[in-house]
Amino acid sequence: MRIVLIAYDFPPVPSPQSLRWAYLVRELALQGHEIHVLTPDLPGYGVGGLPVIPATVTIHRVYPGPFSAFLRGRQTRSIAPAPAGTVATEVVQQAPPPGQSGHAFHELNWKGRVRYRLENGFSERPVSSLNWKGRLAEKCKAGLSYFLFPDYRAEWLPWARKCLHALLEDVRPEIVVTSHEPACSLPLGLEAKRLGYKWVADLGDPVLATYTPARWQDRAGELERDVCLKADLLCVTTEKTAELLEHRHGAGIARRLVVTQGYDASFVDEPSLAASVTFDADKLELLYTGSFYSFRRADALIDAVASVPGMRLSIGTINAPDYIHRAVAEHPGKFRLLGFLSHRTALSAQRRCDVLVNIANADPVQVPGKVYEYLGAKRPIVHMRGADEDATSELIDAVGGGWHASAQSGELAEMLRALKVMKDAGQLPEGAGNPERLVSHSWQRLASLWSSEALRLSNVADVDIGGRVVSQVISTRK
Repeated sequence: MRIVLIAYDFPPVPSPQSLRWAYLVRELALQGHEIHVLTPDLPGYGVGGLPVIPATVTIHRVYPGPFSAFLRGRQTRSIAPAPAGTVATEVVQQAPPPGQSGHAFHELNWKGRVRYRLENGFSERPVSSLNWKGRLAEKCKAGLSYFLFPDYRAEWLPWARKCLHALLEDVRPEIVVTSHEPACSLPLGLEAKRLGYKWVADLGDPVLATYTPARWQDRAGELERDVCLKADLLCVTTEKTAELLEHRHGAGIARRLVVTQGYDASFVDEPSLAASVTFDADKLELLYTGSFYSFRRADALIDAVASVPGMRLSIGTINAPDYIHRAVAEHPGKFRLLGFLSHRTALSAQRRCDVLVNIANADPVQVPGKVYEYLGAKRPIVHMRGADEDATSELIDAVGGGWHASAQSGELAEMLRALKVMKDAGQLPEGAGNPERLVSHSWQRLASLWSSEALRLSNVADVDIGGRVVSQVISTRK
């Protein structure tokens, strides 16, 4: 099956949506599908450790727009060549001045910090982390996002649309897929559908979300409705999201498929990774790896950890908010900032701590992708709910992965105190008590589920030749 994936976030960008499609693309390519990825020509930020994309995948990188190109130093940054055969074939299509680029990862200089701020506009961060260039760029971003929907990243659309038309004519795919977030990929899916191609909208979370700016809520709702009614297949990450979209837009929405975020069942820990983050056997070691937002705060967790002796919370994040820095300064033995961890380092640390910590989003239908990574680590999870009931709590209950509590410091402290007693008695349980339900969330299983549904949609059948599943085209697009 020939697939064109339109993804604004894709490696080397290490965002959750980038990771989602890095894993799915890897597994789909290993199944024998022909995959082309349309994505902006952007550098990564932080350190690497992302999944290796098979060399059979062709990545078409297009000019991201003038502001993003200027901000990310497209004309001046140096490129470290990747080892031969370890990354996908790259086709770079960008505006003048022309240039060829490959994968590279950069430490967080001022451009990297600005890039993080732009990608995480809702995070709370200490202003002092940026110099005048960063503050100026932040103002420019805010200005562009005021006029461009859904935000400044929509500036890539003219170049992406031109490349998409050429790619569709050249590849003639059976399926076109759009990855959301950000929502600037969705108009390209609508364009492909208008041209007669089968379209899978990997919507993940709703376009109209709790954090959508007020000025864009009507437009976000309209775009969400267009996607739900015009896509051939609607992919979401939770059943609650599917129910919400059906409630909003009626029974006429596209056929839906729940493909959760996942974990890598093939991950193998390595001594070099284990040595980078160490834990104290005498303490109850808690670990949080993820971002902080205005709709994902850890105040109650900080208060609870500070009040219970014999434990430490380690935090792996690219940029911690002020209240986290204050906690580290006031209680250096209780809190530890690890900085930005590479993806593989984070996976390793998750498997060696005592308890993994998750903080709910404000929207109860959302399950952060980190939760599935946590489940794959097979360590118990403490989930701090943002509502009386949320999709993450239901997932943890179904898999048997841990416990959840309300965002009240007293309730959390009581739970943590009980876990410390369990550790001291050698009775701290493993996570993921239901192996069959756990394995259904592996990227390998999820890719097979996605592939089966896409094959049915595209009129392509699976043929087993010598034990290897390949795709046979039954009919092409109309």
